[in-house]
Amino acid sequence: MRSLAAGVISLMLIAGNASAQDCGIFFWLCQPRAEPHYQPSLPGEPRPSPRTFDANLERQSAGDYGRVDPIYFRRAVHYPSTEAPGTIVVDVQNRFLYLVEGGGRAVRYGIGVGRQGFSWSGVATVRDKQEWPDWYPPKEMIERKPELMSQVSTLQSGLGVPGGPNNPLGARALYLWQGNKDTLYRIHGTNEPWTIGRNVSSGCIRMLNQDVVDLYQRTPLGAKVIVVADSRAATSAAAVPETTGTATRSTGTRPRR
Repeated sequence: MRSLAAGVISLMLIAGNASAQDCGIFFWLCQPRAEPHYQPSLPGEPRPSPRTFDANLERQSAGDYGRVDPIYFRRAVHYPSTEAPGTIVVDVQNRFLYLVEGGGRAVRYGIGVGRQGFSWSGVATVRDKQEWPDWYPPKEMIERKPELMSQVSTLQSGLGVPGGPNNPLGARALYLWQGNKDTLYRIHGTNEPWTIGRNVSSGCIRMLNQDVVDLYQRTPLGAKVIVVADSRAATSAAAVPETTGTATRSTGTRPRR
């Protein structure tokens, strides 16, 4: 009887420890909680529609903004500029991107800047745009981070990560060219919203996904992009919100181009 009582007490103690995993008293049925893990697409596997990703994105918008310093919320600002409406001005040092609207106005977006973002400045044009783009990590990056091999699969242009919520390029990407030369400079979304307003470890110019969707809808192919690395040459100091403290959180209903 003593051994039976001791066994029952042991079972109760173990069950108590297991309750931290919400297993109840049936601890022997409890499975450890699995960590989120990205599974690469299988060859020939149908991919979800970008519209499916967009629908999920709209539900996440408020949460993403809650993780960003309010100064980097999207908003209309006073922005004197001689540039034509539709021009994008990237102020790398202050981590803002401006879409010139004319009449002394612009839409200002918060951005995150990586090493590549600081390595290039100049004037380019938007040569291509992609919704939920694939990401092809360079060969050197895969060699440096072999764990990436568990994420990549064979896509139409080589080894890469298919577009979607787990993709580092986020919801949209704008590809910047100078003439017939790819600058390798990108304006894209991110699946790490907390990095907006910061100098991040890698990448070009990243925006909140809902913000890059908004910019994508407003920006036609061929749009002029000015990347300014020196804040003294930028006009951001003169930019002030038209309505202080009010952020534009929705992606709007502008037609897709």
